[in-house]
Amino acid sequence: MAETEPLVIFMPSGKRGRFPPGTPVLTAARKLGVDLDSVCGGRGICSKCQVQPSFGEFSKHGVTSRPEALSDWNAVEERYKSKRGMIDGRRLGCQAQIMGDVVIDVPAESQVHKQVVRKRAEAREIVLDPCIRLYYVEVEEPDMHHPSGDLERLEKALAEQWDLAHVEGDLRTLQMLQPALRKGDWKVTCAVHVGNGLTPARIMHVWPGFHEGRIYGMAVDLGSTTIAAHLCDLQSGEVVASAGIMNPQIRFGEDLMSRVSYAMMNPGGASEMTVAVREALNALVGQIAAEAQIAPELIFEAVLVANPVMHHLVLGIDPVELGQAPFALATSDAMTLWAAELDLRLHPDARVYVLPCIAGHVGADAAAVALSEAPHKSDDLMLVVDVGTNAEILLGNRHQVLACSSPTGPAFEGAQISSGQRAAPGAIERVEIDPATKEPRFRVIGCELWSDQPGFAEATAATGITGICGSGIIEAIAEMRMAGLLDPGGLIGSAEQTGTWRCMPEGRTHAYLLHDGSAQGGPRIMVTQGDVRAIQLGKSALYAGARLLMDQMGVDSVDRVVLAGAFGAHISPKHAMVLGMIPDCPLDKVTSAGNAAGTGARIALLNSAARREIETVVRRIQKVETAVEPRFQEHFVAANHIPHASAPYPNLAAVVRLPETSFNASGGDGGRRKRRRAS
Repeated sequence: MAETEPLVIFMPSGKRGRFPPGTPVLTAARKLGVDLDSVCGGRGICSKCQVQPSFGEFSKHGVTSRPEALSDWNAVEERYKSKRGMIDGRRLGCQAQIMGDVVIDVPAESQVHKQVVRKRAEAREIVLDPCIRLYYVEVEEPDMHHPSGDLERLEKALAEQWDLAHVEGDLRTLQMLQPALRKGDWKVTCAVHVGNGLTPARIMHVWPGFHEGRIYGMAVDLGSTTIAAHLCDLQSGEVVASAGIMNPQIRFGEDLMSRVSYAMMNPGGASEMTVAVREALNALVGQIAAEAQIAPELIFEAVLVANPVMHHLVLGIDPVELGQAPFALATSDAMTLWAAELDLRLHPDARVYVLPCIAGHVGADAAAVALSEAPHKSDDLMLVVDVGTNAEILLGNRHQVLACSSPTGPAFEGAQISSGQRAAPGAIERVEIDPATKEPRFRVIGCELWSDQPGFAEATAATGITGICGSGIIEAIAEMRMAGLLDPGGLIGSAEQTGTWRCMPEGRTHAYLLHDGSAQGGPRIMVTQGDVRAIQLGKSALYAGARLLMDQMGVDSVDRVVLAGAFGAHISPKHAMVLGMIPDCPLDKVTSAGNAAGTGARIALLNSAARREIETVVRRIQKVETAVEPRFQEHFVAANHIPHASAPYPNLAAVVRLPETSFNASGGDGGRRKRRRAS
């Protein structure tokens, strides 16, 4: 393909390629293996191939995407939109033609394989003490001799019967109050937001008589890649539904700093991202309410956790100050807002509680992890790592807690990987390589069988084998290191050096063939030298952040490691240790906390005292800024080796023998490739 041909980049997969002008978007997507649906064969009938072009300067990708990068809106698209409707700005992939460099987002509903957002609700005992409760009261009837308003008598009843002093109502309360009192024969049930004791309690809703229905709250973990929510019954604490979607802001940049750059370089860019994420939250509200078979108006409160950039964007605050020292937050305090202020379609008087942020790069999601895992209550020295596009790291015990963030990048989530994809049915998620034969076997999402077991082909026929997700690439590279296919410096050996034909030349380096589906029309899934480098960069940043906190604490080892986050829940401790993602530790002391940020949000939703606790704890956490710490780069460079250039890893050595190999003894091409990528 000529370098002069237009470049198209598909999000959220990150797949890219150059195509001759006039190539339909759908054709380009198919050639690149992008998950874009089409039922009608590209005739503009089914509308399954809808895409959302993004315009502006995308410095991370080195692309400026302009409206003229796609062919003009045509009659087929106009006919479809006029008859069946289509979201403004969207195009039909079968009709829109690529005319220039362009960034194209594939919405979730246009993807063949539904995304698996792995942020489930972890089982946890939580003391139920929500901020919103139901109160049944009997109100005095009006008396001509002692005139007073219905609202005043309701407030008096709440004070006398429930000891709720200083309760207030508003205009909405007045609008529903009189019919409810009379229909209920002066007996009503009130939903009251008790608050934090510093502000008056508020009457949110009034039902006639005794209300036996349920009221709900929603705990939201707003990540840079995925958004997950858990719908909880505020009276029982039960999680009645969970749902997740991809964060549509991915089309503006895969990592946080690229989104800050987008806001800096595109006038109105921050507002554009705010609108995108709020629309996604409302879509999630609709999805989770439909799953629970309730009206969204029955959701009376939401608790929101997010990293600082996402925190600012969802609040409608330009994150530009977070992109430059001293990384100043607009506010680090917790907030209680009206849902309407964030354009969220919940109950009309719903509240949103936003947990406090710890520092400019350590956000409310890290505070939620601290609430969930409670290192400040531990006798052991705990290292808690919330693994994601931007990793938050906590180190501490009951005496002291330190926190930092580390820019690991999107490779752990399958982005920037040659055959990478998000976690979806058909994606390779587990890998084993026989150290003797060098032959692989694997498992894919949606199938419990290994690839060498009978029935695997039939079981995966519907989804196919489509790519490799984050946990799969981690295991593949660690297995390659254990099987002697990869040396400590991260170089893949040749067929002659490794003894397997699966190590194939790729340019001036080599790649390992994990799966070849080309005979059945599927992809060839390789682990390339570029894939290894991307994982090395991410894991080095993760290790360097943890090691920096250990330096500050004055320790060389930790008692326990907790892997948190949706991705952290699916990492094998052994493979994480082989790669050197985390400091050496007994493997039985490395555990997964699942979606700890989501669990922390749920605790804050269901227990008002937990909100006061985390607001106090956050003020005690010592923040370490990796961007200005000189030793971070030193640790980062040493951690580029697999598992590490100098750290001995005795606990790992006791259970895993790593071959001593070197595929670049002469300092040849592989070394030059490495220096170029690091520059």
